[in-house]
Parts: sequence; structure tokens; C-alpha cells
Amino acid sequence: MRVELDGNRIHSEADFHRQAAALLNFGPYYGANLDALWDRLSKDVQRPVRLVWNAARASRAAMGSRAFKRIEDVLRAAAAEDVAYGWTDRFTYQLA
Repeated sequence: MRVELDGNRIHSEADFHRQAAALLNFGPYYGANLDALWDRLSKDVQRPVRLVWNAARASRAAMGSRAFKRIEDVLRAAAAEDVAYGWTDRFTYQLA
């Protein structure tokens, strides 16, 4: 599965969570925070999935580098965990 975030519409961490939750079908009980994002990406999202964050630079500029980095850290950790487990069907992400 490939999902594409519209970075031109992500101006805050809350905007990111809204889009990601909708595209990845996180359901009504998603906590919309970084811990909940980690839980969903590491346990619940069926693999393979490729998350493409289009206009990532626009999001970084709008939300600030610190908030952007915190989200990217979770994405990176989820991708690295799949590699460490040796899974062939993995979570991957791309900043576009």
C-alpha cells in the first residue's frame, strides 16, 4: 500500500495526525500524539506500506523544524524496526 500525505496542508503536528490517521485507517481511538503514532506504525499498520510525505519542506516550514523532526524520528524508528526484524514486507517512508 502507498499513502501520500499532502504537506501543503500540514501546518502543525495536529494536521499531520489528522491526515495520517485518515490515510492509514487508524480508527476512532487513535490518540493523535507521537506515542500513539508509534503504537500504530509498529503494531497495527499492515505491511507493506510506503508513506510518502509530499511537500515535506512546506510542512517543516509551517510547523517548525522541532515538531517536524519529532514526527520524522517516529517514522524513521518504525522503518528501522522493520529492517531489524528482517521483514521483507516493511513500513517505509519518503520525504518528497
